Amino acid sequence: MEEYRRIADRVEAAVRDGRLTPGDRLPPQRVFARRHRIANSTAIRVYGELARRGLAVGEVGRGTFVRAAPPLPGPALAEATGAAPVDLQLNYPVAEGQSELMARALAALARPDVLAEAVSGPAAATGTPEAREAAVSVLARPGWAPDPEGLLFAGNGRQAIAAALSALVPPGGRLGVEALTYPLVKAVAERLGIRLVPLALDEDGIRPEALAATHRATPLAAVYLQPTLHNPLSTTMSEPRRSELAELLRHLDLTAVEDTTWAFLAPGAAPPPLAAFAPERVLLVDSLSKRLAPGLTVGYLVVPGRLRATVAEALRYGAWTAGGLALAAATRWAGDGTVAEAVAAKRADTAARHALVRRRLDGYAVRTSPHAYYCWWELPAPWRAETFTAAAAGRAGVAVTPGSAFAVGPGTAPDAIRVGLASPPRAVLDGALARLAALAAEEA
Repeated sequence: MEEYRRIADRVEAAVRDGRLTPGDRLPPQRVFARRHRIANSTAIRVYGELARRGLAVGEVGRGTFVRAAPPLPGPALAEATGAAPVDLQLNYPVAEGQSELMARALAALARPDVLAEAVSGPAAATGTPEAREAAVSVLARPGWAPDPEGLLFAGNGRQAIAAALSALVPPGGRLGVEALTYPLVKAVAERLGIRLVPLALDEDGIRPEALAATHRATPLAAVYLQPTLHNPLSTTMSEPRRSELAELLRHLDLTAVEDTTWAFLAPGAAPPPLAAFAPERVLLVDSLSKRLAPGLTVGYLVVPGRLRATVAEALRYGAWTAGGLALAAATRWAGDGTVAEAVAAKRADTAARHALVRRRLDGYAVRTSPHAYYCWWELPAPWRAETFTAAAAGRAGVAVTPGSAFAVGPGTAPDAIRVGLASPPRAVLDGALARLAALAAEEA
């Protein structure tokens, strides 16, 4: 075994048996090298290995700290991860009466002849004409509707993202992403062998000059971004910025993957998607998971004509196409008003939940939108994200997500947490927010 791994094993053992605890600061790498009588280059590899194992996190200008917990068994936010009674990591909204709404279409599918056709096998990547028309009604925004011929279907939103990235970025290729991005994209990129390149943000989203400079320095294969209700920041990109980015994509000969999974919560006055500004340069991905439920869902891709065959092939070879039953159910839910009713209920629900945020977290640096099901909490000093996350689970009984789950690149983890607002009942959420606020007021 290489020396740096043996030393990393010893540090990991110290974490496991409590000699090093969450929040402890590791010595500077040069000091660590002297103590262990190793080269500075070996110390750098030790710290890199600890970060890879999820045992340490580097913070620019502050040093390297022991993480709050061992690494998660899967991508952050993808599975329930802890024993905390209130989980504000997972974020799947459920509208009152949602199951009864969904049952209407499923009852129709229970007819033996209809069911036999729906379960005969996976659907084609292009779905059916009825499915494409139904998808148009789900995805359309004021000022924009997708071309039905450009629609492809995946099993869910995650698979839609994976297929898009697989089609656009070769193994070893560079994908530009927002400096804070959806954790699942980090996991998908790692599995596909894609290198993520962080792009600087401002209050309006990706900075065009940062994208241009990064691409010109070393070309990117594509860009992934969330212009509407960005997860975790809740920001929505202005129409002028979208127009500017669209022109830049054309100028740089780049394709963007636009994730609109949460955009259904945005009000009608929100700008049209980036795809409306550069339909030939933007591949839009979305799904029914948040509108309805993740257990029976489909993913949508609105694909420029020049890429349809490539993306359809990626869906087929990745086994990411939608199931026949799910596609049939989604088509009926769009046609009978189920999706529209659930969306309306969830838009109203976000307003009620944000009233709780304002009440419980007033005075703290919380970034959010009244239309989002999450908020970004920049923690008060001296709290750090990893330490607060551990204390929230252990002392307050609440699971939250540290900023490191969203940060791209080493040494960029902010002292912030994402608080998911969607999953627990409102009364439970209210109590959890109150406990988090009380914890934040304590000394770290």
